[in-house]
Amino acid sequence: MKTLQAVRGMNDLLPQDAVRWQWLEDTVREVFEQYGYRLMRTPIVEPTALFVRSIGEVTDIVEKEMYSFEDSMNGDKLTLRPEATAGLVRAAVEHNILYDGPKRVWTWGQMFRHERPQKGRYRQFHQFDVEAFGLAGPDVDAEQIVLLKRLWARLGFDNVKLLINSIGDAPARKAHRDALVAYFEANANQLDEDAKRRLYTNPLRTLDTKNPAMQALVSAAPKLSDFLGAEERAHFDGVRKLLDAAGVEYVVEPRLVRGFDYYNRTVFEWIAKGADWELTIAGGGRYDGLIAELGGKPTPACGFGLGVERVMMALEEQLKLKPRRFESKLDAYLVYGEAEREEAWRVAEKLRDAGVGVALHGCADGAVASFKSQMKKADLSGARFAIILGSDEVSSSTLTLKDLASAEQTRVSLVDAVQRLLGART
Repeated sequence: MKTLQAVRGMNDLLPQDAVRWQWLEDTVREVFEQYGYRLMRTPIVEPTALFVRSIGEVTDIVEKEMYSFEDSMNGDKLTLRPEATAGLVRAAVEHNILYDGPKRVWTWGQMFRHERPQKGRYRQFHQFDVEAFGLAGPDVDAEQIVLLKRLWARLGFDNVKLLINSIGDAPARKAHRDALVAYFEANANQLDEDAKRRLYTNPLRTLDTKNPAMQALVSAAPKLSDFLGAEERAHFDGVRKLLDAAGVEYVVEPRLVRGFDYYNRTVFEWIAKGADWELTIAGGGRYDGLIAELGGKPTPACGFGLGVERVMMALEEQLKLKPRRFESKLDAYLVYGEAEREEAWRVAEKLRDAGVGVALHGCADGAVASFKSQMKKADLSGARFAIILGSDEVSSSTLTLKDLASAEQTRVSLVDAVQRLLGART
């Protein structure tokens, strides 16, 4: 019988890789909550119309990349979420969570896009997402950018770059769009097939083309900054002043537009660089019209998404330069003999009652493995210590605590073992 494999572009997370993922998750959560953002979760499956209305009907995601299907029970058109913002806004409107003022929220989980898998781009991927609802000033735009700078520092990243831009409000974008259409019409012979297809539906996306043959044409295209009004310029100036005050380096990139129709004013991207690659690891911006578009009261909003797989790639690159040890959640691995099996179980539960993370070696075919075999497993477990429980320890009501890094062994009481194990975490 043929062995079944995971769907292409949808990857397994194996135990040997989980410690780094858990460390990343814990670090991200700590930074988000340090800025006052609170956890919010939404379903993986949403009505297809939610993404058509929010992301935009004439976008690559809606046109080509969504996993959409019809519910066999009632015929509803449903979609596996390709991004998190739309679902969070839908939930905020549905549950009226903004009735008592602005909210800062975050979430994380799986997203799905049907595209060709490649390095840093998968069909199922994981994303952290931050949203602030009800705050109109430039402060929250800058806050989220500074938050990410702090996160990169906590993760130990050295080589990251920030791009920012203002894409203005709807009137400015319409005037810019009309100018773009006229410009691209006059140069229609230089457009590729994607640009021709989008000429009258979404010409702004052509500015983000990766086609080398179109770079000169795009560079000379009308710039959106020339169409911004005084209020839009003041907002962007406010963001920049706050970033300057926080010591955040950035590059104003006039061609930065992002891929979703709901953005307005501030947009930004953080880019990580490796030896032979460059990846956008986080990006977002302001979307003041989306809450009203999805049925809520007009409410300003700003947010970003952070790609976990891409951040992990950047982390791996950093580890080549600065190796580090990732601490396991496991404090100790308990090794015991056949005669001590029941006592080992009792000791393990007492340790867990005291807050210690401890694993016992399992029995193969009902027999306890040798001490040598168990110690090998202890070395591979990720635990800082091994706890040895033999006949001598049982008779003296003690435990032997072995530091697996230094090989130092100490005979201690259960109470002392707890204090040492918990103290080793700091």
